[in-house]
Amino acid sequence: MILSRRLHPPARRGRFNIIWKGSVPMLENDIQEILFSEEQLKARVAEIARQIEADYAGKEIMLISVLRGSFIFMADLCRAIHLPCTLDFMSVSSYGKSTTSSGQVQITKDLSEDITGRHVIVVEDILDSGNTLSYLLKILENRHPASIRLCTLLDKPERRVKPVEVHYTGFTIPDAFVVGYGLDYAERYRNLPYIGVLKPAVYGG
Repeated sequence: MILSRRLHPPARRGRFNIIWKGSVPMLENDIQEILFSEEQLKARVAEIARQIEADYAGKEIMLISVLRGSFIFMADLCRAIHLPCTLDFMSVSSYGKSTTSSGQVQITKDLSEDITGRHVIVVEDILDSGNTLSYLLKILENRHPASIRLCTLLDKPERRVKPVEVHYTGFTIPDAFVVGYGLDYAERYRNLPYIGVLKPAVYGG
């Protein structure tokens, strides 16, 4: 997960409202509204997979997940793509403690595989300012892939500072703090099956 690339209030100790459904705790009381249901996410992922299949017909692709927020999205996406496909993972963060990205990237986990001559698709959870992601894409382009494209689950164009070419977009969303389907606040809510807006009271907003 790229840190500081979306509105991300500092973590604080506090109470999380847990609803127990059977033996699974759900943090649903902290959700202001559901933006995209489990069914909507599944359908959109399938549509993106068909787009990728059409664009890369007869080719093998390499999906690169930017940890941690995109891991569920990429897992669902790769299973929906009916092409030869390999996977790799990166973890990066912006320097400093600011809630806005500086655009400088520290790679905390690099790729395990060489991408030279490969058809790469970078899979991200949220694109907002574009600062950090544009820098990351330049790093990867310098490793000489055959091609490189960006696939983001969510796009916040209102927060864009630096232009980034997006080839595959799941949903365009307003400037709200969202969680679920891999996205977190203080490492919680990733396991929600939908994407929802977190109540400001939870993070002191």
